[in-house]
Amino acid sequence: MSQSGPRHDPAASLRDVVAARRLDEAQEWLESRPPHVVADELARMGDVGAGVAFRLLDKDRALAVFEELEPVDQQQILAGLRDRSFLELVEGMDPDDRVRMLREAPAKVAKRVLAGLSPHERWVTSALLGYPEGSVGRYMTPEVVALPQELTVERALRTVREKGPDAETVYTLPVVDAGRRLTGVVELRELVLNPPDRMVADLVVTEPATAYATDPAEDAARLMVETNDMNLPVVDSEGRLVGLLTIDDAAEVIEAADTEDFARQAATAPWAGHYMAASVWQLARYRALWLSLLLIAATLTVGVTRAFEATLEQVAALALFIPMLIGAGGNAGAQAATACVRALAVGEVRSSDLLRVIWREFRVGLVLGALLAMLGLVVGTLFVGADIAVVVGITLVLICGWAATIGGTMPLLAKRLRIDPAVVSAPMVTTFVDATGLIIYFLTAKAVLGI
Repeated sequence: MSQSGPRHDPAASLRDVVAARRLDEAQEWLESRPPHVVADELARMGDVGAGVAFRLLDKDRALAVFEELEPVDQQQILAGLRDRSFLELVEGMDPDDRVRMLREAPAKVAKRVLAGLSPHERWVTSALLGYPEGSVGRYMTPEVVALPQELTVERALRTVREKGPDAETVYTLPVVDAGRRLTGVVELRELVLNPPDRMVADLVVTEPATAYATDPAEDAARLMVETNDMNLPVVDSEGRLVGLLTIDDAAEVIEAADTEDFARQAATAPWAGHYMAASVWQLARYRALWLSLLLIAATLTVGVTRAFEATLEQVAALALFIPMLIGAGGNAGAQAATACVRALAVGEVRSSDLLRVIWREFRVGLVLGALLAMLGLVVGTLFVGADIAVVVGITLVLICGWAATIGGTMPLLAKRLRIDPAVVSAPMVTTFVDATGLIIYFLTAKAVLGI
């Protein structure tokens, strides 16, 4: 009589098998998934469960998974490790990944990490931490294979083989002079495909895209998107090579910037960590402040309605169209604000384009308002008569023109004032347009109806 082994549910999550203490099954789950999938699952789990699962990984795989985690999740894992495992893990990390973790770590954790590093890794990490917050220097890798420009292809490839194991990437090879000033770059592909006796200087791209170590990391990352570069050389103020910004780090910078922008445009504070691991109270806390501010701002609408109370008493039918009008204006403003924030982020619009944007969005708003006015005339005539319908139609044209202008202008003004344009979120524009739109509506009604 044969005996069958334990049956594992392939659809079971890591959280489920760890919670059930089926550790053999959990280890099998961890070994059968790529590092980024394991990291995502660990981020969804609580501190205890994630710690148990992480300890089941072998040393090399643990490092690969750890580097895929967000800094806040890395700190939770480190908090549960004993000193030896802790030190082995942080020592094996790439310097830029280590710095990104320390940037958000409590001072106690940061001090513990730095104290446990070897002298070389401590020096490299401290050097990166010395760059301004949010700069390219915090995200670049200093472990670069730099080639002297007088080498032949054969000697250059020998250098890559010798120094490559300690570098994060060898696909883009900076070329430097005797003072380590960047003179160009050469791709590994060019070295492999050219004769051994050819000079590296003949293959160099002499004017590559570069960034200063103190430049904003987001600007450098978006430059890489524009130039389709896999790696971006980073230099100091005197043009000396200090590192490379790699495409994976650039993608993380852009993802973080876009996530922050999306959060602010939705009137919520950006947060670190996995959504599924955040508690209800944490999510509510991130959203409460903005909602409270918007609620206070919405009292402008109440004040405007009260100021024109006499007008509403004379023509009560005007009240029927208030939701429709402020909704149309708010949506038009939100669309313009979202489009301009995005255009600013990708470099399609600059703050110097303010007047051009105002003129463009004003015309767009008028076109949209005219289209909506035709519908408003029909709806208004059917429900309350032609006179109110004319008021509604004219108001739609004016409100949409005004709303689109405001929505397109506020992000650019914020940029000029050195405020994150995303802070001027769509809900904030909508709230402002609601109040001013009502003023336009009631003034139009008084002018057209003579009240």
